[in-house]
Amino acid sequence: MLTSLVSKVLLTLTLVSFSTNLYASKPLKLSVDKTQQKNFIKAERLALKSHSAQYQILYNQLHYYPLQPYLDQKRLMHTMRLSDAEEITQFLKKYQGSPLDWPLRKKWLNYLAQKKQTVLFLEAYQPTANAKLVCHKLRFDLLSGMPESVVLPEVTKLWTVGKSQDKTCDPLFERWQKAGYRTNDIVWQRVGLAADGGKHTLIPYLTKLLPPEQRYLAKLWHKVRRDPAKVSKLKYFPNKSIRETEILTYGLKRLIWRYPDTAIRSYINAKKKFSFTTEQQRQITEKFALALSSKNHHAAQLWLDKLDIHSLSKSMLQKRLSQALQQQDWQRLIVEIKQLPTTYKEELKWKYWYARALIATGAKERGNYLLQQLANERHYYGFLAASYLRAPANLKHKPLTFTLAEKQKVLSLPAAKRAFEFYALGRYLAARSEWNYLMTQLSHREKLIVAKVANENQWFDRTIFTLAKAGYLDDVDLRFPKAFDDEINRYASKQKIAPSWAFAIARRESSFMTDAHSPVGARGLMQLMPKTAKNLKRGKFKSRSLLNADHNIQLGTKYLKILLDKNNGNQVLATASYNAGPYRVKRWLKNSKALPADIWIETIPFKETRNYVKSVLAYQEIYQHQPGKVSELFDKVINMSIGG
Repeated sequence: MLTSLVSKVLLTLTLVSFSTNLYASKPLKLSVDKTQQKNFIKAERLALKSHSAQYQILYNQLHYYPLQPYLDQKRLMHTMRLSDAEEITQFLKKYQGSPLDWPLRKKWLNYLAQKKQTVLFLEAYQPTANAKLVCHKLRFDLLSGMPESVVLPEVTKLWTVGKSQDKTCDPLFERWQKAGYRTNDIVWQRVGLAADGGKHTLIPYLTKLLPPEQRYLAKLWHKVRRDPAKVSKLKYFPNKSIRETEILTYGLKRLIWRYPDTAIRSYINAKKKFSFTTEQQRQITEKFALALSSKNHHAAQLWLDKLDIHSLSKSMLQKRLSQALQQQDWQRLIVEIKQLPTTYKEELKWKYWYARALIATGAKERGNYLLQQLANERHYYGFLAASYLRAPANLKHKPLTFTLAEKQKVLSLPAAKRAFEFYALGRYLAARSEWNYLMTQLSHREKLIVAKVANENQWFDRTIFTLAKAGYLDDVDLRFPKAFDDEINRYASKQKIAPSWAFAIARRESSFMTDAHSPVGARGLMQLMPKTAKNLKRGKFKSRSLLNADHNIQLGTKYLKILLDKNNGNQVLATASYNAGPYRVKRWLKNSKALPADIWIETIPFKETRNYVKSVLAYQEIYQHQPGKVSELFDKVINMSIGG
């Protein structure tokens, strides 16, 4: 587990220089003060008894400890009193914007609102997305004499959302309503927000706020939200009004995903009787094209061709050009790419496919020239181009170097000390919060410095994310560390899979964040779902064990081997299965004719999986790269067929 690893880690510091620096220092090793850590943990437990002699002794011993302010925060949050106003105000001022700020400020503001302390509340208030606190703030603004003409338009923004707001806002909303701000148009805006991605259960309440003659429309919108097939029966839309057309547009865009043929017929019939705006027609056409191409529907190309290529989103361009790729209609692909906006033409993806199309249509010299330019890129398409030309990949590695003085300067910042101390304690969420705050305090150069520092402390995910956000992508060793080298090599060898593949999967899944959690419940370094892990374990299993790096890698590599065997040794399909699930990939294969692997990858229906497979392949090439040699991995991709 990384916690035990970190306790052994000697913190290292380094700083950036863009050129070779003769004075660049070796990692500066700082030992962890375990005594101070133990004292801090003891003091935390006693913080609610801050007047006790034992706590005071511990607190004083921690005077220079980076995390001592968290003891003050905990004490101040425990029992709020107006008599503490000065101390709280000074604390919030000192740590404004840091993780020490908001938990205390939020509780303090709610306390002041409860005590009706207008002046103190307005002094302590900071802009927030917390609707309850915003309502308190606007109410206090009115009480302090601010004109309604200034305050009430802000209330409109609070009310016009697709969900219910806190009851605290009700008195404010009532005053806003009496002042005439709740118009029918505002109510309709909220109905639309509630129906389209919001809480549709709010619509019955909003219906009552409309004039009697309009309520049927809100009820209709609610019905269409629950059952889009209602739009196939135009009798529900008797007046052919602007609102009815708006509801029809909404319903058709939902129906196409459920019942494509019904949606197409319904739209054709509706166009004969309803006056859809140009924008509504564009939205419907784009949604139809997207849904139909995602489903490989026979009418997909017809709807894709209706779209104006100059106004398409990137996702729709992908769908449209994918159709030409699937059919290997190279001439059409050339025509389509030539019509792309200049910014899209410059993307490596379309440069690669334009070159491939030229070669396929006989313009080999021009196509090979374009591939030669691409082959210098450290990118999925660069690696494809290099292999197509039988040339070695170019990683363009430019390591960053640092001086001792620069290291010490960055590590002297209080936020840096707090971040690394939380990390050493194994409190990764708190460590990341402090890290994120630290990033707001640093120059571009200092961000690169601290990214290197994190890598040397084996805090790999912060290095990876920070370099990406800072835009420095050329230190390949920092961006693609061989983290958990022993564990990955051991378990990959046991499963007889390429360690570079396992490294690439872990790098793509979590950036080596051991406590990573996905929105759907996947956990740990290799982002395993608890249900999958339980089946792999075949015995007693606790979901929390997935946060143990060794255990996660053991099960993750085992799962990769299972997927590889299920796909007859095809690593591309196994990678796609790891992301999208084996049954979904099996369904894609069933609906696909035999295609060159690079085309199959480019036309994977799911954008997430499509990008995932490309990333893993590129990452694996970096992890197994042999300078001066043609990539064996991408050579297979170039010469392999999938499907059929």
